[in-house]
Amino acid sequence: MTSARSSVTPTIFAGAQGDTLAGRLELPPGNPRAYALFAHCFACGKGAVAATRIARALTKHGIAVLRFDFTGLGHSGGDFADTTFSTNIDDLVAAADFLRLRFEAPSLLIGHSLGGSAVLAAAERIPEVCAIATIGAPADPRHVLGVLEEKVNEIETTGAAWIDLGGTPFQVSQKFLTDVEGQRLGGQISRLAPALLVMHSPADPIVPIEHAQQIFDAAPHPKSFIALDDANHLLTRPADAEFAAEVIAVWAARYFPKVDSSLPAMAHGGLAASLPEGVVHVGESSHRPYGQVVTTPHHSQLADEPHPIGADSGPSPYEYLLGALGACTSMTLRMYAERKKWPIGRIGVTLKHSRIHAEDCATCEKTTGQVDHIERVISIEGELTNDQRESLLSIADRCPVHRTLEGSVAVTTTLTPAQSA
Repeated sequence: MTSARSSVTPTIFAGAQGDTLAGRLELPPGNPRAYALFAHCFACGKGAVAATRIARALTKHGIAVLRFDFTGLGHSGGDFADTTFSTNIDDLVAAADFLRLRFEAPSLLIGHSLGGSAVLAAAERIPEVCAIATIGAPADPRHVLGVLEEKVNEIETTGAAWIDLGGTPFQVSQKFLTDVEGQRLGGQISRLAPALLVMHSPADPIVPIEHAQQIFDAAPHPKSFIALDDANHLLTRPADAEFAAEVIAVWAARYFPKVDSSLPAMAHGGLAASLPEGVVHVGESSHRPYGQVVTTPHHSQLADEPHPIGADSGPSPYEYLLGALGACTSMTLRMYAERKKWPIGRIGVTLKHSRIHAEDCATCEKTTGQVDHIERVISIEGELTNDQRESLLSIADRCPVHRTLEGSVAVTTTLTPAQSA
């Protein structure tokens, strides 16, 4: 444990609905050993007592923590009346995307109260997560309807109603009720891949301890349970929040991937660390409708369709294809030149994909219809003879990706067994 002071960095990023979300990133002194994402309680915010104290305590153990205001809360944009439990989940995934691109994907998710339910639901969409901790979390998001009990009839009659939570008025809409009533976490909890720590106060009058039992029973191993004796639901006593943070830090550390300092920061993550060399995993990101997260054993990046079809959160699949060919071409030329000890400078490869008529393609076997065509222009700095340049041009066609594209590729596809919701 370090005695140096942590630092707080204000952050803003795009939420799942396009609104700007405001957060605070608590950074430990030195390089973080892991990143965590904290989801606060219903209608709370990043400045909630529990979120603040737990985040700051975790930095003492070298864990960086991002806490943020969900859409329509605190300093974040958007209207709370337009949000639902599902949009909160989407915001969590967007926050994970932000960490992944700017710092490092979160290895740890922490959720307080309804935020605990949200991290349980979001976990399968954040592949790098290897540990989850819930604090006073409902096993069923519909539990929050008890807080709204006096307003349910008004919401169902008029479509919305104002409620007072902690002295702050919030407008809750019918779509929030409909969304919560349709939530079922049992299947998601039973499929959890990360380790789970359930923390709950036996004296919690807001979310009874039975909810912790249900979450614990539904989750697969590895899982642990810690009783927060005499703590209130919001963990307003500093000792309770600090105890929770100490336990989470020590418990989660055993599940964090072993950090290889020679690898980039993005390499450290639950799924990435478990992928064999040569295997790539692609899963949907928060950037709907087509955004993807591409994870390899050592890296993560986004892919998407450009506007107006997609959200343009990353390169398109064909741009990645061109990038693969360009990178392979440049690497192959560099290796060849080094073996020949030719004095070349920087290598550049510019590529463009298009569809052309087969009759316009002099090197294509197909003579009718359209064919895919890639234009590749190579620039090489350095004083080279014409023969050397011709040799390099010939070698470019021998790069492995080029040969794969021009060869016969067999793709076998299987579907995993169906899973119950």
